[in-house]
Amino acid sequence: MKYYYYWLAVFVFVVDYLSKKWIEHSVTLGEQKHVIGDFFVITSVRNKGAAFSILQNQRLFFVAITIVVVVGIIWYILKIRNSGRALLLAGLGMVLGGALGNFLERALYGQVVDFLQFTFGSYVFPIFNLADSGIFVGVVLILLDAFITSKKENGDSNDRKERDGQDELNGQQGTQFIQ
Repeated sequence: MKYYYYWLAVFVFVVDYLSKKWIEHSVTLGEQKHVIGDFFVITSVRNKGAAFSILQNQRLFFVAITIVVVVGIIWYILKIRNSGRALLLAGLGMVLGGALGNFLERALYGQVVDFLQFTFGSYVFPIFNLADSGIFVGVVLILLDAFITSKKENGDSNDRKERDGQDELNGQQGTQFIQ
C-alpha cells in the first residue's frame, strides 16, 4: 500500500485521540477501573510532563521539541521512502502518529491524558496512553530494522571479503603455475 507509513501515523493519532476523549467522558479524574484485576487498570490522570511524568510543566519546551521531531521524521521518511525498508518506515509512521497525538493535547491543554496502568508483581508501571504505545512500538520497529540491516550489511561485507579472498587465492594459484 502506497504511503502506508502515513496511514499508520493517522491510525495511531486517531485511535489515541478517540481513546483519550472516551477516557475524559467516561472515567473521572483519578478514578480507577480494574479491567484484569490489579494487572491492568484504567486510571484517568493528566500528565504535564513527558514519559513517566518527567519534566513537569515544560509545555513550551515539549511543543518546540515535538515540532522539531515531527519535521525530522517527515524529512527522513521523504528521504528513505523508496529504500524498501518497510520496518523502518512503519516505525517512523508510528512514532509520528504518537508524537502528533501527544503534541495536540500538549499544545491545546498543556497536558496529556494518560490512562493505561499495568502492575507486574509489586511494580506499578507508570501510567501511559496509546500515543506513548505507538511511539514505543515504532521505536522497537526502528531498532529491529537497524538490527536486520546491520546483519545484512555484515553478511554482504563478509560475502565480499570471502569472494575477494577467493579471487586473491585463485590469482596466487595461477601465478604459481607460471613461475
